[in-house]
Amino acid sequence: MVTSYMDYTSPDVEYFFDINRNRLNTRNAENFINRLGRDNLNTLGNTSLLDIYLSRGHVIEPHYHQNASELVYCISGSAIVSLINPFTNQVANIPIAPGQVANIPQGWWHWEIASQNKTHLLAIFDAPYPEYIFGSDLLTKTPIEVLAHTYCLDPHLLKQALAPLQGPSIVIGPTDECLQSNIYGPKKSNSHPLPKDHNMPQNPYAQDSRYSY
Repeated sequence: MVTSYMDYTSPDVEYFFDINRNRLNTRNAENFINRLGRDNLNTLGNTSLLDIYLSRGHVIEPHYHQNASELVYCISGSAIVSLINPFTNQVANIPIAPGQVANIPQGWWHWEIASQNKTHLLAIFDAPYPEYIFGSDLLTKTPIEVLAHTYCLDPHLLKQALAPLQGPSIVIGPTDECLQSNIYGPKKSNSHPLPKDHNMPQNPYAQDSRYSY
């Protein structure tokens, strides 16, 4: 199908782009995201993608896309894609390995956790510029006094707890500073535990007994 906005006789028409040149977010050398949108490749149409690299235990933070569905394809490694069904309020934890996909409908709250090092995911969207609302932004942009009053929380403790989130969106967590601080205990437990679900393998980290449930 011909893309309606595109003049294919124009000398500016584009058919190639190197996504490695367009970094969206970097946590460290093993955890980063590259991006492709219509601004990079003008013949792309109503689609876009994120090229995601994660090490074990790292998370694409909880978020939703108000204008796009997302199809997550596993290229290498493995991950658990988790989502909340807004019609049932149930959490689904979907393990994916190379060649497998998980689909997230538009507007659904979701997150992805790598269960192996060198996990490579491709997130494909049915919009040229997917919009994002991240959990870290919801927590930091909502006034402390509103959260404290609504949920009957101690505002001083809440402010202290949310202090590490100040600044840009987390996007890929946990932060390096969090892991170095050993806030979750001994170093061997630094990676966040994966969600438990009766439909999931007994131990997604079976190759490492440190992550047994």
